[in-house]
Amino acid sequence: MIFVTLGTQDKSFKRLLEAIDKEIENGNIKDEVIVQAGLTEYESKNMKIFDLMPADEFDKCIEKSDLIITHGGVGSILTAIKNNKKVIAAARLKKYKEHTNDHQKQIVKEFSDAGYILELKDFNKLGKMIEKAKSFKPKKFKSNTDNFIKIVEDYIEETDNVSWYNKYKEGLLYLFFGGCTTLINIVIFWLLRLLKIEVYVSNGIAWLVAVFFAFFTNKLFVFESKEGGFKKSLKECVSFIAFRLVSLLFDMGIMYLLIDVLSANEMVSKIIANIFVIIINYVFSKLFIFRKKEVD
Repeated sequence: MIFVTLGTQDKSFKRLLEAIDKEIENGNIKDEVIVQAGLTEYESKNMKIFDLMPADEFDKCIEKSDLIITHGGVGSILTAIKNNKKVIAAARLKKYKEHTNDHQKQIVKEFSDAGYILELKDFNKLGKMIEKAKSFKPKKFKSNTDNFIKIVEDYIEETDNVSWYNKYKEGLLYLFFGGCTTLINIVIFWLLRLLKIEVYVSNGIAWLVAVFFAFFTNKLFVFESKEGGFKKSLKECVSFIAFRLVSLLFDMGIMYLLIDVLSANEMVSKIIANIFVIIINYVFSKLFIFRKKEVD
């Protein structure tokens, strides 16, 4: 049996499953194939695909497998070699939007160079790699392998620290698009007030336009929640609007306090209210709407 595990990475690795499916269709894989796909959505008549398995079922698949095909996550590879399994590992690549960077290439290379696994670089050669795995004798896992793992993990940490943009990308993008959303909100509010539309009606209309702009930019660019299809997007949209309604109450409350109670300038009040709202919206979006699972 061949066990395929894609970890808990929140980005799709459909490319690997397509390559495996192709080899099954071509007759190069005749074994039963079971897949733990995580958040990768893929349908196949040739493989048994599960999103996430209970720990005991996962362990059984590891134990029963003759070959494990995995992505380049340290945890996935380490689990396989600790169980003395033959492993073919393929790195997720940034250019295919399978990860935020290419550090898995280095992980897979280090494990391969050390003799623990086989590295799959060219997906068109998966069939040949599976054939090679039949005679491959992986290096046995020993306790001192922890030193090797630490070297790899130190490399990843060093790479992430060097790539400051990747480290702070989400926050930077949120600030940029949050600023754009705030600008849209304020400009529309100002234009409506020029047309003598009542202040709170203007505020509500400006909010509605801004919230749809914010949803799509948050979903596509900030939190990169692109998997899951229409149903997941609809659920996110409903949740997004619901939480934005809460933030709208904050917006209206702050506007009322500043304008009606403290007699502050309308535009100044609008700007101050939006500073509070943008912080609240980030917390809601990150914790409750576009939640990311732990990455392997």
